[in-house]
Amino acid sequence: MSRPIILVVEDNPYNYELVQFLLEDAGFAVVGATDATELRQALTRASPDLILMDMQLPGTDGLTLVEQLRTRPEMETVPIVALTAHALRGDRERFLSQGCDGYLAKPIEVASFAEEVRGLLEAGRLGSDHGDDP
Repeated sequence: MSRPIILVVEDNPYNYELVQFLLEDAGFAVVGATDATELRQALTRASPDLILMDMQLPGTDGLTLVEQLRTRPEMETVPIVALTAHALRGDRERFLSQGCDGYLAKPIEVASFAEEVRGLLEAGRLGSDHGDDP
């Protein structure tokens, strides 16, 4: 069985290294991107099962990238999770209402991070209907 591919869009190298280590240690394959250009390049090389999207990126911000990804047919079923230091009241709801399927606050909880990602991967896209086909 192949390992689930997680695309991590994160411009801070320390945050990326920690996320990569935790996810690979838990059995995921990790592909990284630091901005919109690298994200587009990564999508030509890999078909992610889930995207972790930093909301504060250089150039194009995370929500704009989510909006752009949601117009691509191949991204319709891929969960996109906000991975962000934005933890003010209403941020979670705002990100979910603008196309994200989940929300993980930074700093991440190291002990439970990989299992949180696994749960989000298993939950899939918001409103999608998985596993009910006859």
